[in-house]
Amino acid sequence: MRGKRTATGAALAAGALAVTGLAFAPTAAAVTPQTATINASCGFFGGGAATLTATQSGTSATITLTSTAVKAPVAVAADSITSKLTLVKASGGTTVFTGTKNPAMAAGDPVSAGPLSGTVAPGDSLEAYGGSLQMTIFGVNVTCKATGKQSPGPFVFD
Repeated sequence: MRGKRTATGAALAAGALAVTGLAFAPTAAAVTPQTATINASCGFFGGGAATLTATQSGTSATITLTSTAVKAPVAVAADSITSKLTLVKASGGTTVFTGTKNPAMAAGDPVSAGPLSGTVAPGDSLEAYGGSLQMTIFGVNVTCKATGKQSPGPFVFD
């Protein structure tokens, strides 16, 4: 009987510690909105609606761009596009997100780039309009620019 009480007491203590740990665990930073849409022009490579999806963990943030309107000019392997997304800060200046993450795409497939990594500060408000997305695909540079402000509004980071 003594062994059963000891096991029960240990289980209760472990549970109490777990709950206490959750209460004091740091919360994940949040970005709002998490998803925004833009209309983009990529010159010869097309244009139209694109979706930007943002995540944040402390001062690290990622943005992924997907578009069914902008098409891959050639077939590309996974993680072979070098991308640089420049967003405009409401307070002035820009923030750059970079990376070589992308899914494999056949020629004519919808374009997807990211997640692209960048650094943000609490309160940063970032907008695609006025910035650009530059992608290098097999040495060919493709530049896309937003033709208007993103909707529902700029990304605001905690």
